[in-house]
Amino acid sequence: MNRTTLSLIAGTTALAAVTGFAALSAPDASGDGTVKTAARLPVERTSLLCPQPSTSDLAETAYTSFTPVSEGTGDSGKAELQVATEESADGGADDKAEKPVLEVKEPGKPATGDTSGAEAPALVGTAEGKFASGWTVQETTEVAAGTGRGLLGTNCTAPDTEFWFPGASTADARTDYVHLTNPDDSAAVVDIELYGKDGTLKSPLGEGITVQPHSSDAILLNTLTGDPQTDLTVHVTVRSGRVGAAVQALDDKIGGDWLAASTDPAGSLVLPGIPKDATSVRLVAFVPGDTDADLKVRLAAPSGLITPAGNETLHVKSGMTAAVDLGDLTRGEAGSLVLTPTSTSVPVVAALRVVRGKGDKQETAFIPATSPVAARATVADNTSKASTLTLTAAGKAAEVKVTASAGSEGGTAVTKTFTIKAGTTENIEAPVPSGLKGTYALTVEPVSGGSVYASRMLTATENGVPGFTIQTLPDDRGTVAVPEAEQDLSVLQK
Repeated sequence: MNRTTLSLIAGTTALAAVTGFAALSAPDASGDGTVKTAARLPVERTSLLCPQPSTSDLAETAYTSFTPVSEGTGDSGKAELQVATEESADGGADDKAEKPVLEVKEPGKPATGDTSGAEAPALVGTAEGKFASGWTVQETTEVAAGTGRGLLGTNCTAPDTEFWFPGASTADARTDYVHLTNPDDSAAVVDIELYGKDGTLKSPLGEGITVQPHSSDAILLNTLTGDPQTDLTVHVTVRSGRVGAAVQALDDKIGGDWLAASTDPAGSLVLPGIPKDATSVRLVAFVPGDTDADLKVRLAAPSGLITPAGNETLHVKSGMTAAVDLGDLTRGEAGSLVLTPTSTSVPVVAALRVVRGKGDKQETAFIPATSPVAARATVADNTSKASTLTLTAAGKAAEVKVTASAGSEGGTAVTKTFTIKAGTTENIEAPVPSGLKGTYALTVEPVSGGSVYASRMLTATENGVPGFTIQTLPDDRGTVAVPEAEQDLSVLQK
């Protein structure tokens, strides 16, 4: 169950506690039949889970926490990250979990922390009150050498009960882990299913995995199957409890990154933010249902929607992972991949593996299909010269407001408005806080027009390797619809 649903239940329960009954408002006495729209209020509590960043002694990891300023949140609250620590024998948490790793002081200004080496643990984060609505945490790691060297980044995720990861691999050059983090006081039981090009891979070791309370486990995919697969779809389902899940995909030669979960299966998908200098783009897709899917493949470029020659469509068989190399698809321009059904709509999940650089100077990142920004989305840990914000209007043209927050160490917020033409993708010149010191957050808010999809790329070149990582910006679900309620004391007399 996601946090939006939980917040709605909590809100309705609170109303019921006041009167003994929460009654939805009936049409007013005027008799015009009008029913008032449910109010949208900020969520009051949010949980985020950050996976263990690396097992490399050379890893340098930065955490950046940010909450945008929201109306109606009140004046109290807190947000903090703590070590994910198993419950001790007496039922209490270990002492080292009592002191937060990072605390947020005020909405509208990023808070930062860092760690290094292979012993950095997974983190569990909680935000309440004025810090909860739109809270985001970015985990960014630089690894100088070895398997998966380069820049790895992920948005810490909310706990849930189901995740799809097309784009994983058990090929000889890959070392992929599924990270599972349990934020709750009771154990979670998790199943991991693997699907290759020929269908389901039998994996008894992936069934009934227990994740202890307040702990995190990293499951090496190679231990779940003896059949090497270049392209895998990983399905994580939770039998009891809830977890945060992410795949860390590490390659011996072309670096690595975090593979975030694809958006829920859908007939049409958008994968935003392919770098303009990408040297290789590989599309991986999977159909969870019983019907094959035929997809139209198009690139939303600055000039409009383009059909890539030789890859006009993709056939995805039910229960089997399909993959296709799209080469240097963008050819020097910003781009996003748009997948739509050729005829019958069949729910699909998908992700891109993107490579920059050549020869032994290559680096890898992933772009999962993502949902549009409905009301607001935020991404943290931006710098003035190493961040690229990409916006896509896959359908109708859209007007979008982008706000650069105050800097973590100083600076004043700045806002700009952009118009994205229908069917196009643009790397926009995102605003930078005036007098910036430190890092800052970017918040995207649609103003009018069609759906907007967004992503952010961070870059950090080291030893000639073009390190980069890409995070999509799904809606932050920072508000919840709360039905208007009124007292109905007559129920107490029945």
